[in-house]
Amino acid sequence: MRHSIGAELSAIQWLKKVMGSEICKCMGASKSQHTAAMETEESACAPHLTEGREPFILFTEGDVLYNEMLSSIASSQRSIRLESFIFADDEVGWRFAKALAESVRAGVEVNLLIDAAGSLFWGSRSMERYLHEHGAHIRWFHRWNWRVPMRYNRRDHRKLLVVDEEQLFLGGFNIHRKSSRAIFGERRWRDTHVRISGGLAVEAARMFDDFWDGKRDWLLKKAPAVSALVPNHTRACRRTLHCLYVDSFRRAVSSVYLTTPYFVPDHRTQRELSDAAGRGVDVRLLVPQKSDVWLARPAAQAAYANLLKAGVRIYEYLPRMLHAKTAVVDGKWATLGTANLDYRSFFVNYELNLVTRDRDICSGLNAQFIHDLSEAEEICSSTWVKRPWGRHVTETVGWLARRWL
Repeated sequence: MRHSIGAELSAIQWLKKVMGSEICKCMGASKSQHTAAMETEESACAPHLTEGREPFILFTEGDVLYNEMLSSIASSQRSIRLESFIFADDEVGWRFAKALAESVRAGVEVNLLIDAAGSLFWGSRSMERYLHEHGAHIRWFHRWNWRVPMRYNRRDHRKLLVVDEEQLFLGGFNIHRKSSRAIFGERRWRDTHVRISGGLAVEAARMFDDFWDGKRDWLLKKAPAVSALVPNHTRACRRTLHCLYVDSFRRAVSSVYLTTPYFVPDHRTQRELSDAAGRGVDVRLLVPQKSDVWLARPAAQAAYANLLKAGVRIYEYLPRMLHAKTAVVDGKWATLGTANLDYRSFFVNYELNLVTRDRDICSGLNAQFIHDLSEAEEICSSTWVKRPWGRHVTETVGWLARRWL
């Protein structure tokens, strides 16, 4: 599924159709002091955003995304910058490897950055040799070194492609077969990505080059813009994305819709979500029922009881692995990218998110969220408190391991 600027089905229509009009109960309220603060104040860590529109395409199907990425790679004239947590030695990975090799033959500079831990069981020496032999430049982020073992724990979790500093692809999709419906079938992972052009592509290229050269801290631009790229490490703050999320929860007026595959919230995040629900904000959280990390689900469930008690509504996505990382606040502020709502994304890994007040991106993500809820099961507080004692044990184990998941 993909949403373009001309999408006819608005998020509000989805809300009314799927959930009824009660979900919009706050939207017609008169502007309060809290609403005014929401519209005028920005966190010290946040870019200054204005409402507007950007040229973009949202992707929720891997095959559609991969075809668009490969088409952009094939049409490249000058440079390709590709960064991925997982770059697999499989059907999808080899499609990209061959496309990159063909671009090098056409005179295009190709730089490929892969996380060593993320691709540990996915990559191969044969693919690496193939790309090297064809002239692509490859770097592995934080390969194992016994002299600095803890460095291996800090990972490059970013997924982005920049072509000719004109096209930017960013989101949660890795390059592997599990995101392809044509190859993996109906069990393919559910994810979200965006393609956007213009100045943000230039900015992403600069961020990629800095990271390639070993520079890990950036200075966020404060000039007003509709959208901005936000890493989690800047010169001003070592927890930028964490500050951005909790600030958006604090300033929410009507709704907070969160999608994340790994929900292991720190205490501050839990408190802000609970406080938002307590003041009447419609706070909804969508997480997967099926996870590729066994302890991730019980670690998330360790936080359910307090959130449910505060009024947060929690849903588990049923059909397949949910890997999307998105948030929409009040229908007019959104973020998507690589960061999960967990310790590793907030405090350890290197991440990159798009933050925007683009009306159509917000509307598209809002509508997709409501559609996903139609394929999810809500966790009821009354039944949750009666879960078997064994579940409490696994939740405790998961919570204790939360910093390493």
